[in-house]
Amino acid sequence: MNSTPRKRFSPWYLLLLLPLAGLLFPALYSRATPELFGFPFFYWYQVAWVLLTAAITVIVYLAEQRR
Repeated sequence: MNSTPRKRFSPWYLLLLLPLAGLLFPALYSRATPELFGFPFFYWYQVAWVLLTAAITVIVYLAEQRR
């Protein structure tokens, strides 16, 4: 018998879909312009998503800890 309570779905988990949606279709962001500090859009867009994903993960984690 499992004594661990079942966890319910939380709307906060939907935030974790944002990085997936932002990076799912490379054809939408595979271009060179606009550049940022000499880096083509394709590269800095992906790096921005790495940072955003870390921030989103922290937000979801902290929100779930308060539950």
